[in-house]
Amino acid sequence: MPQTQPEKSLPFRDTPMLYGRLTRLLHWTIAALMLWQFLGMGLKLALGRQPIVSFFVGTHQKVGTVLFVLIVLRVVWALMNRRNRPGHGSGVLGLAATLGHLALYAAMVLIPVAALLRAYGSERAFAPFGFQIFAPQTPPIEWMVTFGDMIHGELGWITLALIAGHVLMVCLHEGMWRDGTLRKMAGRGRA
Repeated sequence: MPQTQPEKSLPFRDTPMLYGRLTRLLHWTIAALMLWQFLGMGLKLALGRQPIVSFFVGTHQKVGTVLFVLIVLRVVWALMNRRNRPGHGSGVLGLAATLGHLALYAAMVLIPVAALLRAYGSERAFAPFGFQIFAPQTPPIEWMVTFGDMIHGELGWITLALIAGHVLMVCLHEGMWRDGTLRKMAGRGRA
């Protein structure tokens, strides 16, 4: 009976074959928190002012703050691992995958930056988790608030469309092309 080599445990850092433990943790944690944010905003649009909606909307700033920190960590970690990460392939599909990921990263950074700009210019203090980060502006800095409002919400919905496209492409890779793309971020795989 031939000896099979035991599968190596998932590496901490990314490899050309799969994403490592930290990348996966950041990816799926950010995905879950973004789902929470979109669920809350979707309920707000669908139901208006209801107690269940107030619960979700009441967590938006705190969850957004955590998201911002995790996204910054994710970008830094991706840059540190850029030479070891799985490729997106070649040709038009590889280019589209690269551009799609860049668009997602850009949106994930710009959305909280717009919220922070709005918070800085606001007449209300920005104090997630009870720690004041920005004092209230008297009078408010209107252009910051207006620009932040405009970019934060609209770019949020564009990001939801980008995420839907991301999920659709994973489904195509798994269902039609059967190339193991999902395994790079969710499967055990070999280092």
